[in-house]
Amino acid sequence: MRAVVQRVSQASVSIDGEMFASIRQGLLVLVGIEDADTLEDCVWLAAKIANMRIFGDEAGLMNLSVNDVHGEALVISQFTLYASTKKGNRPSFIRAGKPEFASKLYEMFCNQLSAEMSRPVKTGVFAADMQIALINDGPVTILIDTKQKE
Repeated sequence: MRAVVQRVSQASVSIDGEMFASIRQGLLVLVGIEDADTLEDCVWLAAKIANMRIFGDEAGLMNLSVNDVHGEALVISQFTLYASTKKGNRPSFIRAGKPEFASKLYEMFCNQLSAEMSRPVKTGVFAADMQIALINDGPVTILIDTKQKE
């Protein structure tokens, strides 16, 4: 699994011109899934995101997690995180998980992140054409790949 985690002061997702979900302070998480991903990847990634200390403390240092600041999370599925740009100018998405598999793992990830945060996360709609709006706070943007646990 791959995730782009952005610390936001607000974020929202719209579908067909209608606001579907929104959050205030917290995390916008774009998540991509490949067929090699497992439930263990979901568990590890959710724990990493919920406990990652990327929010400022009273001294302005990044020492607090989304849980510590009682922030929210908006999780959006994004198969394009598995784009391969190795050849030519048109990205290949062959590594992206098949929709039947990826949608189930996406739901598992959202449920696991909700459990890690002890509150529901907001989501988009899997495979929908979505418009995402955000105010990146910092900016802080973190890339995470469960196959490269750096």
